[in-house]
Amino acid sequence: MATTSDFKNGSILQWKDGLWKIVDFQHVKPGKGPAFVRTKLKSVKTGQVVDETFRAGEKIEFVRLEARDYNYMYNDGEFYYFMDNGTYEQIRLNKNQIDDVLDYLIENTPTIIAFNGTEPIEVRIPQHMNLTVIETDPGEKGNTATGGTKPATLETGVVVQVPLFVHQGETIRVDTKIGKYIERVKS
Repeated sequence: MATTSDFKNGSILQWKDGLWKIVDFQHVKPGKGPAFVRTKLKSVKTGQVVDETFRAGEKIEFVRLEARDYNYMYNDGEFYYFMDNGTYEQIRLNKNQIDDVLDYLIENTPTIIAFNGTEPIEVRIPQHMNLTVIETDPGEKGNTATGGTKPATLETGVVVQVPLFVHQGETIRVDTKIGKYIERVKS
């Protein structure tokens, strides 16, 4: 068994008859009283987020996940289909199971799916992805060195802020963890 000193963002723990993902945590040592750990936990099944406080050193059961490489294939309106890169076996997941990565999911995206036994728990996508800008306001000459930004709609439908010199039809690299523009991709 592990303790609260082993907490890491993204860890999965068994707690209150379910699996919970640690979204955020903070060790607190007040002037009076014992130390404690304040956490924000997200239910793996329902997506519910709760704030919970644990005593410092409290025993916690972490869940060991097995991760496998998959490719996202398509969705049929209800389910999202992924193919195992090794066995070519397909699995389908519903929208609730992939809600965290849905904004950046396009066909043939390499993904990693974490399993608890045979149950898929989490879908991970690359931290940096190249996506095409499908709609944005036209840029103006001379705006290449300023710090201004404008909204741009990407091929997945997500809107990110981009520099004024980015045009419609260009491919940009986006950080999928924080949803920010990184750079233009040269073709």
